[in-house]
Amino acid sequence: MRDSDSTLGLKDKNKGSVKVMVIAEDHHQRMAFSDTVRSFGLILVGCMSQEQLRKKSETIDPAIDIWLIDSDYDDNIVTATTGSKAAAILIGFSQAPYLNEACQYAKWQRKLKRKLAHTLALPTLLEVPAQKTENRDREWQYVVFLGASMGGPSAIKEFLDNLSPTLPVCLLLAHHFNSAMIGTLPRVLNRHNDWPCHLITSSQRLRAGQCLIAPINRQIVCDSTGRVILLEQDWMGEYKPAIGQILKNTSDVYGSELINIIFSGMGNDGSQYLDLIQDNHSQLWVQDPSLSACPSQPQAIIDSGYCDFIGSPADLAKKLTDYISERAVTASSF
Repeated sequence: MRDSDSTLGLKDKNKGSVKVMVIAEDHHQRMAFSDTVRSFGLILVGCMSQEQLRKKSETIDPAIDIWLIDSDYDDNIVTATTGSKAAAILIGFSQAPYLNEACQYAKWQRKLKRKLAHTLALPTLLEVPAQKTENRDREWQYVVFLGASMGGPSAIKEFLDNLSPTLPVCLLLAHHFNSAMIGTLPRVLNRHNDWPCHLITSSQRLRAGQCLIAPINRQIVCDSTGRVILLEQDWMGEYKPAIGQILKNTSDVYGSELINIIFSGMGNDGSQYLDLIQDNHSQLWVQDPSLSACPSQPQAIIDSGYCDFIGSPADLAKKLTDYISERAVTASSF
């Protein structure tokens, strides 16, 4: 990696105001840079290939502080970086490990963080977020993935109303919802209960006692360290967010520490990959179709032959509470 030696214009900035542009040809590399830059608290102005840069050159924000370039340093990039009067240009990076290689990926991120902190004279990048201490106070033991569609909000709210937020679980919700209305969902769900519900707008960690809601316009993927990574690309296929895609990802990552619950909804999203994840030993429960405003989605899970439990939203909350208690008793007997 080589870089410019100028940090002029950054010494008086805090990290939350530093703007970063990423240029990389490899899609995975772009995804890793995007995740890392956002996790540092920096502003990601753009993350694109050289071809995309050429097409969007006239609309690029000129006030870019840092360029991270993992591509050929050709005339197009020279022109773009010169025009932005950036304080630092870093060129050439090692290949980022994949997200399921948690230790190696974290090491790659720390190396990039140290490089940025040194080059930009921003020691605040190396500060440990206060959130980490708080997370240690509430470690989760199980991930509970909730999938729903039409008729889902009332069913999930009833589920949350009957579930204690002190349980060692973190909730991840994927709900087919109108993009204009998804912002109202957290307020609907946590009315009259103590479950904080938040729409995912940046990469973050799953936390016990919280419900994170998958966005409609961008994909997410979970890794083995308990992080939810917000990707740059849209969801594939007709379902947004794609319940089946998230269910497979979380099952592959968390295995027996995952409980999947499918609520009321139209269609069969969630049932596409069930035959591929049976060796993961994740639980699969559904809302009773006869008690669902729209029964086709939970019925598709039942028809797959892989469903482990069927009940009302209140029954599902009780089942989850009892399941965790029984597992704790079993573990303590060894």
